[in-house]
Amino acid sequence: MLDPELLERITGRRAELDELEEQLAKQLADVRAERDELAVAERVLERMTGQLAEERAFVGPLPGQVGGRQSC
Repeated sequence: MLDPELLERITGRRAELDELEEQLAKQLADVRAERDELAVAERVLERMTGQLAEERAFVGPLPGQVGGRQSC
């Protein structure tokens, strides 16, 4: 015969673990989504940096600048 108190404790602990599993799965999904967003942002930043470098190379230094620095 099963001990009702022990069975209740086991059932309660399983419910706690099920809830924790749901929370962790949600957190993992959120982390993965944010990581994906950051990867996109990184690619955009790299592309924009490359485009700016190309534009600067095409235009040349601005008046008053020598080697990328302003003269005083």
